[in-house]
Amino acid sequence: MSRKPFVAGNWKMNCTSAEGLALVGQLVSEAQKDGSVEVAICPPYGLTSKVHDALRGSEIALGAQDVFWMESGAFTGRISGAMLRDLGVTHCIVGHSETRGRFGVVEVPESTLGFFAETDETCRLKIEALNQHGIVPILCVGETLAERNEGRTDAVIQAQISGGLAGFDEVELGHLVLAYEPVWAIGTGQTCDTPEAERVCAMIRTHLASLFSAEFAERTRVLYGGSVKAANAHDLFHQPNIDGGLVGGASLKSAEFVAIVRAAKPA
Repeated sequence: MSRKPFVAGNWKMNCTSAEGLALVGQLVSEAQKDGSVEVAICPPYGLTSKVHDALRGSEIALGAQDVFWMESGAFTGRISGAMLRDLGVTHCIVGHSETRGRFGVVEVPESTLGFFAETDETCRLKIEALNQHGIVPILCVGETLAERNEGRTDAVIQAQISGGLAGFDEVELGHLVLAYEPVWAIGTGQTCDTPEAERVCAMIRTHLASLFSAEFAERTRVLYGGSVKAANAHDLFHQPNIDGGLVGGASLKSAEFVAIVRAAKPA
């Protein structure tokens, strides 16, 4: 079964309106997409509407960095699936390590880490909310350096997948994308070496088969994220079980991001 490669750029908390629109303009003009790679960019909420307009007529999809699971209510600072859909969002990141309070490089006081309180249960609720509006969930999973050193990589990731997908059936998860992001490689410049990244992504696929079916596991796209660069993208993306990438810092540099997208093209 052939899975279409997918590359998503996560801008995180970066870019003013002028910077973001300039970046989108460069991406749209330089990507020269031939349809063989699906591409999405996930700007901060404040830029969503402007980026949507700038992407009009292109093949680049608009993503969001997070969502809240309630449709409306007294939830100050949150955004619902209905609101994202109204803004033209078609993809949304769920359970990124930074929303879980799991950082490769901690840039906030450790006393504030409790502010970032994502759990497997909230991931599940968010996926359910996105499903109600036809938005593709990109569920992030990954281990910290301490968990890897303790030999717990597989167990941690399996628990995150089982908890985040609990109660769903294959039909409800028909558009699910999974992203393996080793926490210790996010923002650190370190990259999981290609054989190990492939091993973990293959393990993820095996775990999906155990939860659902082999057919479901085979058709679900699994991305790699964590200091993806043009220099390493081709080797990573052309492994049997890696279907593209969730790209952070490199997505803020148009030439670098375009090179990463091109690296994902099927051989």
